[in-house]
Amino acid sequence: MAELATIARPYAEALFESCRGDAAGTQSWLDTIAAAAQTPQLLQFAANPKVGAAEVFKLVTSVLPQALSERGANFLRAVIDNDRLAALPEVARQFRQLANSVSGSADALIQSAFPISPAELDSLKTTLEKRFGRRLEPSVQVDPDLIGGVRVVVGDEVLDTS
Repeated sequence: MAELATIARPYAEALFESCRGDAAGTQSWLDTIAAAAQTPQLLQFAANPKVGAAEVFKLVTSVLPQALSERGANFLRAVIDNDRLAALPEVARQFRQLANSVSGSADALIQSAFPISPAELDSLKTTLEKRFGRRLEPSVQVDPDLIGGVRVVVGDEVLDTS
């Protein structure tokens, strides 16, 4: 959805510029609120014209596992005040891309038919970093539809050895 990406971009860029020293910490709380913002019931509640921004903010923060930092709370208020709660997952994705571009790394989704042990993941990560030419931050997803091997997605590149 191009429109959502366009809406999310200024939020991701502004947040990234304001927290360059703590991109990892920011990504952590941003992922948390982005996950909460994907809940259909929350989006429906926020879209209700009878519900104010303060009530939406209170609900979102009440379902989070820990309190937000002042920066996180202010960011969430701005997003809610501008009725952009649905864009939070895209904001988090774009923020991660910005952080990765500065650090020279990339996220790698590794899909496997079977669970991968930590030792196997380390070995696979080393091989994939040579193949893709950059440091990777892997996440593993078990996909029972695969017969064997792995499928790796890094940005818009796909390596399918399944």
